[in-house]
Amino acid sequence: MKEDFLHYLWLHKKLDILHLKTTHHECLEIVSVGQHNHNSGPDFFNGQIRIGEQLWAGNIEIHIKSSDWFVHGHEQDPAYDNVILHVVYEHDTDIFRHDNSAIPTLELKKFIDSSLLDNYYKLFSSKKKWINCEQDFPNVDEFTLKNWQERLYFERLERKSKTIEGLLKVSKNDWEAVLFKLLAKNFGLKVNGASFASIANSIEFSTVRKSSSKLEQLEALVFGQAGLLEKDSNTSYYETLQEEYKFLKQKFQLNTQGVVDVRFFRLRPPNFPTIRLSQLANLYHKEQQLFSRVISAENLSEIYMLFEVSTSPFWKTHYTFDKESKQSNKKVTKAFVDLLLINTILPIKFCYAKQNGEANDETLLEIVNAIATEKNSIIDGFSQLKHKPKSALESQAFIQLKTEYCDKNKCLQCAIGNTLLTK
Repeated sequence: MKEDFLHYLWLHKKLDILHLKTTHHECLEIVSVGQHNHNSGPDFFNGQIRIGEQLWAGNIEIHIKSSDWFVHGHEQDPAYDNVILHVVYEHDTDIFRHDNSAIPTLELKKFIDSSLLDNYYKLFSSKKKWINCEQDFPNVDEFTLKNWQERLYFERLERKSKTIEGLLKVSKNDWEAVLFKLLAKNFGLKVNGASFASIANSIEFSTVRKSSSKLEQLEALVFGQAGLLEKDSNTSYYETLQEEYKFLKQKFQLNTQGVVDVRFFRLRPPNFPTIRLSQLANLYHKEQQLFSRVISAENLSEIYMLFEVSTSPFWKTHYTFDKESKQSNKKVTKAFVDLLLINTILPIKFCYAKQNGEANDETLLEIVNAIATEKNSIIDGFSQLKHKPKSALESQAFIQLKTEYCDKNKCLQCAIGNTLLTK
């Protein structure tokens, strides 16, 4: 048993609250459990209890055993002198304040339902599992699951908002610049994400703005910063890009310090950095007010239209500068736009609305529910537990659930864990 379980019992009053008594057999009533403290100091601030006829207001400290008070050194800390109740699972010694007054103690093991304890030990058994509740997860009712998934999705958006807020500080609140950096990273996918992010960081967004009216300048800018224009000329297109980049480099004092090399190895040709950089340049050439268009978009079809871009003509017959290939129209696919939506567009719409004191939750839910589910090992794991996600909202919620709750054993903070504990 761990202390966080006792915190859970106290916080949610999962006790026989009608018959509580102190270790000195005095009747005890919980008027207020207090404010849960996750930092140093007593576990609950500003609680209120009634012992006999006396109402007490102050802090509550919780331990497995009463003697843990000394193990944690509280007897030497004056911050614990205003503790009005010591809540323990097992009482093995009396505790006194500095003025020698006894701190009342509540021994919980006499007031916990046995089925709740059994469920707790079952959930946190030491047996190796993919998730703690995998045996019972398939039987969780749909109502509980659906409500929890929605909350998990917004938790995930909040987490992604922290990255956006950090970028906003660096860019002096330039939302267009932040969108460019996030999109660049996601155009690079997993293999070239860090590289594309470093390319975007090496370019002032004002330079992108000034170059966006001329596609070849914009392509020269991103290809040049990626270090892809350093060979001898082999085509007129390549030669044009080199000349444009030479001009831009001098005009805007560009440098490639800190830029991570792009990678081609183990990538499918449609994901080659050359193709993705050309698509990114075409996007910003086509949509020179992309941020405002993204924010104003209210449905999925509007966003798909925004990202309906391809490469420049050269890349229809090439995947690299050196070798010609069979002609194909290398448009950004719907599946790729879905990834951009999940990882960039919806988080930035959420963050922008939050910073402006607006509510766009319903719009976000409508869009994310219309996006196909992702495919990865976490989604496969939940699918095997008979809960195959049907939309990106559910897949994002499951990723949040696994990484932030299951992997960290936070079952007591999880709606599913709570349901299983009290079933």
